Amino acid sequence: MLHYVAFCQQPVAATALIRDFAADLRLQPLAQQLSVQWFGLLPGFHRFLLDQGRVVLTLCVGDTLALLRQQHFAADAIMLAATLAAESHPREPWDTWAIKALARCCRRGTTLRALGFSLANEAELRHLLTQCGFALAGPSTNQSGIKPGQMDACFDPPWDMKNTRQSALVTALPIQRCAVVGAGLAGASVAASLARRGWQVQVLDQAAEPAAAASGLPVGLVVPHVSSDDCALSRLSRAGVRMMLQQAGQWLKRGQDWEPSGVLERQVGGTPRLPANWTDAGQQWATPYPGDSASASELTLGPGIWHHRGAWLKPAQLVRAWLSQPGVVFQGNAPVSRLRHQHGVWDLLDNAGQVLCSAERVVFANASGAQTLLQTMQSEHPTLATPLTRMPAMQGMRGLLSWATHGAPEPGCAIFPPFPVNGSGSVIANIPMTEGHAWFMGSSYQPERQSERSDQDNHLRNFEHLQKLLPAQASALETSFAASALNTWKNTRCVTADRLPLVGPIDQGAQPSLWLCAGLGSRGMSFSVLCAELLAARWGGEPLPIEANLAKSLEALRA
Repeated sequence: MLHYVAFCQQPVAATALIRDFAADLRLQPLAQQLSVQWFGLLPGFHRFLLDQGRVVLTLCVGDTLALLRQQHFAADAIMLAATLAAESHPREPWDTWAIKALARCCRRGTTLRALGFSLANEAELRHLLTQCGFALAGPSTNQSGIKPGQMDACFDPPWDMKNTRQSALVTALPIQRCAVVGAGLAGASVAASLARRGWQVQVLDQAAEPAAAASGLPVGLVVPHVSSDDCALSRLSRAGVRMMLQQAGQWLKRGQDWEPSGVLERQVGGTPRLPANWTDAGQQWATPYPGDSASASELTLGPGIWHHRGAWLKPAQLVRAWLSQPGVVFQGNAPVSRLRHQHGVWDLLDNAGQVLCSAERVVFANASGAQTLLQTMQSEHPTLATPLTRMPAMQGMRGLLSWATHGAPEPGCAIFPPFPVNGSGSVIANIPMTEGHAWFMGSSYQPERQSERSDQDNHLRNFEHLQKLLPAQASALETSFAASALNTWKNTRCVTADRLPLVGPIDQGAQPSLWLCAGLGSRGMSFSVLCAELLAARWGGEPLPIEANLAKSLEALRA
């Protein structure tokens, strides 16, 4: 894999990407691929998976110093460019503090090339680089003896280097075998991300087939969270949606398995609201919706937020695609009941004590089952007792979808908007299924610890949500809901106390062997790729896909 990390205060337009690389036959396809996802570049990190995930660009938009401090990686090579005109970039980023932050992203031997600096700025830069541990090469010249404005250096400080980044692994984990417990969105995305990096991954699930639990949802929405203060959940969900859209475009059949249809989020009860200072880049993600639909003028939908990049997606199809990647092996009918550690290898055992598989690393991606399994491990592995007290509580939330094919029990296609609507549950219509095109309404929400409600009770609760979302459609379908003349899909998703996923190590040491990726809740399609890439980046000592402070909010042991 090849990683690029780019820092800029203001990104170029997507059209400029295509124009600038039009003459380069090697880079033109990548530029075209990148331009499709080159939208909504708000301040912060943006991850782009190119060339089937083998070329990775992490674009960091905003103040260079602040963003450098949010990255954890050791670069092989650095290209340092002078700032543009003062009116475009009033602050010169390459001062003492910025060079120090840059040096913290270097290893001994990292090369640096600086271009475009004036003679006066070049002298100052040489001084700063030397102070921060860079050994300068002699100035290069062209045939006329005129300096072309290029400066080369190598990071080789005359002092012992120390790693003070406590949240990062001291060294990258050696690429070996990994066992992933759970074959849903979380487990399959982790398996695919690790396999791209050379790991041999075995995915185990107690069911015979993958996506047998909550990830077997017939269809769901990929849509970012919005908030007036653009909170951490909103920023994390945008990062996850961007990467999920890239994966859906790569692995799924458009119109059959997914569709970037856009999503209308109704402002039920006056929420949610966009940030007051929503920029042009933000408006490429979401804009206010006026209350009617040009493509469905007979519908009065009410005010809301239009998510330009929202999509519907069949998660089970994506799970199967991820598990089919080279380096990934799926093993069904494999319930893991306990783990045994010997000679640096974990044996995963079934109920009869038989070894299901062995691996140097284990990722628990089996939702609420991870918490149960880890608790049972404490008797044989007492060192886990203290760390597990720092893991936020997880609980199962039951959910039921109400659905029917269009025309049964009532002619329904014309009464639904041509795009999904959410805000109080969600409505997704005209989805191709084996039985015909179908509409879905849901999902109900009930803690697993409570006595389970009847299916009819849950259908009626879905109907109450439908009345808030689409009153006219609810009126047309009232008889169907009342008569329980609908199909049912139900399962349990795993949520955390703070509604954020858990991603990170759960044992101690410089090279942890037990990791967790769970608690994706109702946003598995928005968070799964982000969580997998974050875990894989930490294993490989790679650039993070999101800012370090956002990554910290997802730590498995954060309570």
